[in-house]
Amino acid sequence: MILGIETSCDETAAAVVTDDGRVLSSVVSSQADLHARFGGVVPEVASRRHLELVSPVVRTALESAGEPIARVERVAVTQGPGLVGALLVGISAAKAIAWAHHAPLVPVDHLEGHVAALYLEPDPLQPPFTCLLASGGHTLLLAVRERGRSVRLGTTLDDAAGEAFDKGARLLGLGYPGGAAIDRLAQEGDAQAFDFPVARVPGLDFSFSGLKTALLYAVRDLGPTETERRRADLAASYQRAIVRALVQRLREAATSTGLARIAVVGGVAANSELRNALPDAAFAPLALCTDNAAMIASCARFVEARPYPRYLDLDAYASLS
Repeated sequence: MILGIETSCDETAAAVVTDDGRVLSSVVSSQADLHARFGGVVPEVASRRHLELVSPVVRTALESAGEPIARVERVAVTQGPGLVGALLVGISAAKAIAWAHHAPLVPVDHLEGHVAALYLEPDPLQPPFTCLLASGGHTLLLAVRERGRSVRLGTTLDDAAGEAFDKGARLLGLGYPGGAAIDRLAQEGDAQAFDFPVARVPGLDFSFSGLKTALLYAVRDLGPTETERRRADLAASYQRAIVRALVQRLREAATSTGLARIAVVGGVAANSELRNALPDAAFAPLALCTDNAAMIASCARFVEARPYPRYLDLDAYASLS
């Protein structure tokens, strides 16, 4: 029995997962409404909210699983990357729980956690495969040949795909989080109405900052009244450009690695157009696309645990470097 804890950004999450990949419970308390007024996540606000939520969320996960804390054999927690203050809340809680019960602790890389969402029941994916990880903070192409470990093939040189969605939503006067808002509005628009370019960069990397600038210029040139009238077309065209770039690079990565099977994880994996554009891909379940603790507990099955009490000095890390 594995208790997972995830606090890397603005979701406070806990889950109970068995060693064979069955999710007994997955509880996520989102702070989206709290940060919506700011148009994005405020790190200090997120950390303080995690402090308030982590204990009740863990308690609810255990109650939902119908398992007492004494049955937990390992505690898994996100170590990074993410917001350091937010990560430290989860790490402190995980240390306390593991230490109190003389249980081992498993530090998990958040990005490997996203990939590990594919390994859960009822339909676990077996490596090898080429994986696109697209979220608010990261956009990566990965070669996955074994569980718990991946090789980075490409990344974004500026904005992540999810970040591009959020910034585009702000330009169009939509809510936060922006990806879901653009996806909903795009259903009403014409994706061919505007020709938004996506920068072509060497190798398998991405660049979305130029696309955001193109949308900014389009909104400026149209003016407030025309922008409001054509907002659905702008959203659809902007979304199409992001999806086209993601799909093209993923296909190129699969060809270059020889790993023909493809998979998509991360918050952007919930985008309806991306799912329609990749009918042959394995996608993380919708409930496990955004940050959650079930994926962290899943990854802990394939990562070496730190025995009690050799994890008291465990620290968080903010970035991939």
